[in-house]
Amino acid sequence: MSLSLLLILIIPIAILLFTSLFTVSQQSVDVIERFGKYTRCAHAGLNFKIPFIERIAGAISLRIYPLDVTLDTKTQDNVIVKIQVSVQYRIKEDRVYDAFYKLENAREQITAYVLDLVRAEVPTMSLDAVFEKKDSIANAVKNELTGTMQEFGYEIVKALVTNIDPDEKVKHAMNEINEQQRLQVAAQAKGEAEKILKVKQAEAEAESKRLQGEGIANQRKAIICGLQQSVGEFQKAIPGVTAADTMNLALITQYFDTLKEIGANSKSTTILLPHSPGGLKDIAAQLQESIITGNLVVNAENSE
Repeated sequence: MSLSLLLILIIPIAILLFTSLFTVSQQSVDVIERFGKYTRCAHAGLNFKIPFIERIAGAISLRIYPLDVTLDTKTQDNVIVKIQVSVQYRIKEDRVYDAFYKLENAREQITAYVLDLVRAEVPTMSLDAVFEKKDSIANAVKNELTGTMQEFGYEIVKALVTNIDPDEKVKHAMNEINEQQRLQVAAQAKGEAEKILKVKQAEAEAESKRLQGEGIANQRKAIICGLQQSVGEFQKAIPGVTAADTMNLALITQYFDTLKEIGANSKSTTILLPHSPGGLKDIAAQLQESIITGNLVVNAENSE
């Protein structure tokens, strides 16, 4: 067999093999048609098709597709809010025929369903409810799309509400409300703290006055006991002297001791009024009256 004849045989065979064999990538499916009619799906790896009779109509990826849909809608309390919904979807491997032939543009179809559902769901909620129930909105989108898109061979993997963006003025107002609420709580806490502090100060002051009164009472009690002892000893030493005389003498002695202490202090601002020795009896009477009156006042304060 001549070389030219061999080349004539080899070249057509090579062309046939080249057009018959093809490879499909991982996570991909090729749709094979025979004279324009669907025949089968070619999966990942080396595949064979009949040359000039069968053709690859298209390739479909089985990976997960992301789709972000952003829309403006109004809440129940008349706030315009921008919402972004992210949908993750893929084609089911056993429903490639439906995905390839029944739906021309899956992204536009999904976008339309998301717009319709969110704009029907959000106007029934207040702005605060939209933030609180964004997962409910996402689940509603997923359930609605799952029931609709499975007819076309698509599986909805996940639906997420990724962003809720009100108008700047609305966000400023929300921040202002939050700030005022926190300031109110802080003011209440500060008021309670000041109240507790004042109560404790009043209790401490009352306790201090009580202890001070007890100290003065004990001091005067000790003075009276000392005076009683002095009077008894003075009467024993000088017969015929009455207790009143002894008390007057003790008071006059203390009075002059006081004058001595005042005069010894160079910085004293006390004014001394002149008096005669004949007025010592009146001074003693005044001192006794002052002591008795002071004791009555102290006893009244302690009883309160």
